[in-house]
Amino acid sequence: MSWVQNSALGIVSTTSFPAIIGVADAMMKSSNVYLVGYEKTGGGQCSAIVRGGVADVRMAVHAGVETAKQFGQLVSSSLIPRPMADMEKVLPILPRMSELDGVGETHMSSGAIGLLETRGFPAMVGAADAMTKSAEVELISHETIGEGLCTILIRGSLSNVAIAVEAGMHEAERIGELSAVMVIPRPLNDLERSLPKVKQAKKPQKVKLPLKLEERQKELVPAEAPVVEVQKQKQLDLPEPELMQAQPPTIDVQPQKPLDLPEFE
Repeated sequence: MSWVQNSALGIVSTTSFPAIIGVADAMMKSSNVYLVGYEKTGGGQCSAIVRGGVADVRMAVHAGVETAKQFGQLVSSSLIPRPMADMEKVLPILPRMSELDGVGETHMSSGAIGLLETRGFPAMVGAADAMTKSAEVELISHETIGEGLCTILIRGSLSNVAIAVEAGMHEAERIGELSAVMVIPRPLNDLERSLPKVKQAKKPQKVKLPLKLEERQKELVPAEAPVVEVQKQKQLDLPEPELMQAQPPTIDVQPQKPLDLPEFE
């Protein structure tokens, strides 16, 4: 807490998001300061906020102003030694206390960061497509700051980032209006943590089963054939037919009567 009370506050504002990232990188590399964050105030204006000792913040602000002037996008700058507690309650100028332990111990990464800003969303999407197809780079995220200004951020090796940014510039100018570009070699870890990132959807977690499972042996039971009840037909009590011997029919033959014929003389 004593370090916070005796520290100073430095702010540099620009009119471009790539420019403010370059300003923040220059401020952090010039002296031992902590990057609090960025503020987007509309109309394309962005501010980088750092804290540290008075001498360190003074050097950082000077480096940030010079960097912004190189882009021709400097708006204003400010140095406030030992800001009062009332200001820290309402303004985003006090970092989380758990992060103060890392001040002065930041390390540089081996890669590079590229930023390309366009005026208009279609030009930014076209530039992002050309950048990913021209070199092996990774899209980090995109940022909008008003006035139609959109910035695409990429990460990769310095050579790949330089090739990708050049390809994106030609495509952005073909589609719309190119506003600003920035290539930051070997960015500090604190700078990379401050960049906007894509929010990834949470993947469903797999259910972890115990390693040892005792499987019970299944008893093999022979399948029984289904029992079909066949109803016996009831026998009808019918009289047995009597066998009768066939007899020839009887014919009554009556004897013929003699005919009385007259005798011839």
